[in-house]
Amino acid sequence: MKFNAKLILFTLILAVLATVCKYFFGPDLNWSGFSPVIAIALFAGMIIPNKNASFLMPLAALLLSDIFIHLLYKAGEFVYQGFYSGQWKQYLFLLACTVIGWIVKGRRMAAVAGGAIAAPTLFFLLSNFNVWLSQEVLYAKSFQGLMQCYAAGLPFYKNALIATLVFLPVIILLYNYLTRREARLTVVSA
Repeated sequence: MKFNAKLILFTLILAVLATVCKYFFGPDLNWSGFSPVIAIALFAGMIIPNKNASFLMPLAALLLSDIFIHLLYKAGEFVYQGFYSGQWKQYLFLLACTVIGWIVKGRRMAAVAGGAIAAPTLFFLLSNFNVWLSQEVLYAKSFQGLMQCYAAGLPFYKNALIATLVFLPVIILLYNYLTRREARLTVVSA
């Protein structure tokens, strides 16, 4: 796939969107997890023909937003770090959402909507399982402890699910308008 200027600019716009959402929603537990990053990963899997290159858009958007948040944190202007131990696993879990984008690519809107539900669900299951396994958060290493961990993550899951259902159509519409001057919800490869 040829990376054209429009796709690079669009990736930067998505990075700004991710950063703004992290900045305003991240510190509030009622809104934490409301972010476009899963929608970006799904979208990239749906529009970028080269599967290896499809990972670059969500990674770039997430990395740029994490850098900005970390700089704010270091300056004492934000409540949590942009980077933390084991974060690379979260990046991998996000990339699994890109694979779901590959699966729903070119399918009917019902399949895309199913992908918009499947991706945050997969991310929730993987990331909370990882939290349960970690030594940093102390849940009993039993089925009950795992269920407690999943229960504790439900507010984040709800926000991620709603955000994906909101942001995916917005990203698709914005992309189609910026690249083709058409306001439509169908996805056309880059």
